Amino acid sequence: MSDKVLDFNKKREENIEHKRRAFERIVFNNFLGAYATMDEGGGIYPLNLVDISHDGCMIQVPWNERTDSKFEEGEEIKFRMYFTKNSFIPVFIKVQYGQEYIEHGKTFMRYGCEFDQSTPSFKGLKSFIDFMYLFAEHSVVDRGDAKVFFV
Repeated sequence: MSDKVLDFNKKREENIEHKRRAFERIVFNNFLGAYATMDEGGGIYPLNLVDISHDGCMIQVPWNERTDSKFEEGEEIKFRMYFTKNSFIPVFIKVQYGQEYIEHGKTFMRYGCEFDQSTPSFKGLKSFIDFMYLFAEHSVVDRGDAKVFFV
């Protein structure tokens, strides 16, 4: 009998996590830009932000085994999160692991990274991450059941 008892708190947490990840996809794909700064050539390289949490993030970069080099475990990366065309929050991330990932026939490297939370700029990023979690917890899906009286 106890095998069929539903844990409502666990189910609620799963629903919130699902909403957070869905909201992240919208924000990451349509609103937020993420770039890495490399000291060697002074270049700025686009990254795809896959996931973000209070402790770190997962980034994804296109990968060609023959021509591209990997980020090494423990490597520190200067990370830029653009919120407008010309302004960003600089954050340092440290690579914890990397793995090859294939999606729709394209190969990527995905890196799990940890934020350096000791930098002053992390406070701005922390507020954004807090917002993402709170939005997922408290947002409601518009099912078209309310009329709009202003535009």
